[in-house]
Amino acid sequence: MPSFNQSVFYPEMFFLTGIPGLETSHAWISMPFCCLYAIAISGNSMILFVIINESSLHEPMYYFLSMLSFTDLGLCLSTLVTMLDIFWFNFRAINFDACIGQMFFIHGFTFMESSVLLVMAFDRFLAICNPLRYALILTNSRIIKVGFAIVIRGTTALVPLLLLFKRLSFCHSHVLHHSYCFHPDVMKLSCTDTKINSAFGLAIVISTAGLDSVLILLSYVLIIHSVLCIASKEERKKAFGTCISHLSAVAIFYIPMISLSLVHRFGKHAPPFVHTLIANVYLLIPPVMNPIIYSVKTKQIRKAVHKVFLSKLF
Repeated sequence: MPSFNQSVFYPEMFFLTGIPGLETSHAWISMPFCCLYAIAISGNSMILFVIINESSLHEPMYYFLSMLSFTDLGLCLSTLVTMLDIFWFNFRAINFDACIGQMFFIHGFTFMESSVLLVMAFDRFLAICNPLRYALILTNSRIIKVGFAIVIRGTTALVPLLLLFKRLSFCHSHVLHHSYCFHPDVMKLSCTDTKINSAFGLAIVISTAGLDSVLILLSYVLIIHSVLCIASKEERKKAFGTCISHLSAVAIFYIPMISLSLVHRFGKHAPPFVHTLIANVYLLIPPVMNPIIYSVKTKQIRKAVHKVFLSKLF
């Protein structure tokens, strides 16, 4: 472990953390992590490939699903290199600018995923509550504009946040608690006033993930009200069935995010491995689970996967 003096400095390097207390077992621990990364990358790539190549899936719902797979791939690839460096080579150092870049991609793709889940909730709302205008509202040109808006929304707010981050100075230690650069984790190492950074970061989270979660909840309140007005029990069951995959995706995205926020806010005395475990769950579980959920629960995706890959094999 490198020694650190007590003076204020702008570090050229931060040091990432694997699983505290289990450093000698990192090679073995890397195996399940590698499996999760392989499942996430192959699963989301498969979803993208199938939607692009299967004309029957060229519909708004599946275009939004492809956006979800794209953001999940981005999240995986943002942390893949640093995770493997730690677990395979015990290489924990990360350049200060590289750390800022990794934070940009991790938080950017996180906010984009939140936006995609909101758009998918709006898609389900239109399909169930206003089916006659569904095709008129969600045209291809509007879907493209929505895609660009999601990217712009997920990235523009982060630029001033990271510029504010560069003004901070650091002292005592520059050892992080995660295997990747996470903004609240890095800010804890600063020995200068971080009130502006914290306030601006909180404002971004509230205006993106916070606002999105409220609007998703409102969408489902309206969907439930509309479905309960349907006389046929079979039709109600069918309508709710179209929402199960999306509700599952929302749950596996927001629950780890809230858990990580609570650990950072109230878990100062929690064992170090708890921070690391929750942080890895936060980034890995949604990309791993989303392709599985949509492949299992969505009949059209399942049929298209069989069709595309069986035609390639035979």
